[in-house]
Parts: sequence; C-alpha cells; structure tokens
Amino acid sequence: MLIETERLLLREMNDDDFQPLYEVLADSEIMQHYPYTFDEARVRNWIQRNMDRYRIFGFGLLAVCLKETGEMIGDCGLTMQLINGQIKPEIGYHIRADKQRKGYAKEAAIAVRDWAFNNTPFNVVYSYMKYTNEASIKTAMSYGCKQVDELFDAINGITKVFAISRDDWINR
Repeated sequence: MLIETERLLLREMNDDDFQPLYEVLADSEIMQHYPYTFDEARVRNWIQRNMDRYRIFGFGLLAVCLKETGEMIGDCGLTMQLINGQIKPEIGYHIRADKQRKGYAKEAAIAVRDWAFNNTPFNVVYSYMKYTNEASIKTAMSYGCKQVDELFDAINGITKVFAISRDDWINR
C-alpha cells in the first residue's frame, strides 16, 4: 500500500522504521493525550501490529514520509477501533514535534480518507480523541469531519468522536 500526496509518501511500516517512530511515540509532549508514552517494546509492537493489519485487513497505520527526502516524520492511516461499543474504521495520526503545524497531518489524513472511500466499503470514517487534544480535533475537522458524539471512555475520560460520511465526502 502506497499513497502519494503533494509533499508526502505514505507507505507500509517495517522494522527499519523503529527509530523514527520511537522519536514520535516516545515523546511525552506528543503523547500527552494518549494513555501512555511508548517505550521500545511498545514501539516494536506498534510496528508489528500494523504489519499484521496490512496482511489481515489490507490497511493500517502507514509511515508518513517527506517525499523530498524520504524521512519518516510520523504515522497516519486507517485502523479498526472500538468506538462507543462498536468496531469502526478510524483515521489516526501522529506527527513528530518539529514537523507539526505545517499541515502534514491534514495532508496525510485527507489522503487516507480518500483512499478509504475509494478502496473500502465503509460509508463513514471516524477520528476520535481525548477532549483536550485540540490539535487532533482541528485535524479531524480539516479533513471534513464533524463531531458526532462525546462519550466517557475508561482510558481517555471524555472522548470526542468525529466522522465524515461517504455522501459528505462526495458532496464536499
């Protein structure tokens, strides 16, 4: 699976992505809205889980790489997540601190959204996050989502759920 945008290449993760992904997922500032900061074992497991997702589902979180240099700056992709008691397709994203606020998460999320609606039967895709995660909320809205729910999650506390439907995507 490979998705190309104006500035980015989104490709399947592999074991060689450990160090650049560790720089993202082990950063306590980036992960402040996540239940924990990742250690080495969790990062290796993250990569393996996504490699398993590619095999099982045909999609997962992808390595977000700068097209110009090939440098991996984060991840973005489609995964199946438990949201309010149901398994739903969710677009998630993490971008390295020094590359944030440059539109990379939005660009990657738009590409994943378009890929999802062009290549899967899903009629709605979601993004969900802790209510304090303003950056993720803005990214979800930037790729066309609207808030559709707010719930209490045992891990995140108050969780906001955003979604975009296939019809809204077609009519955007």
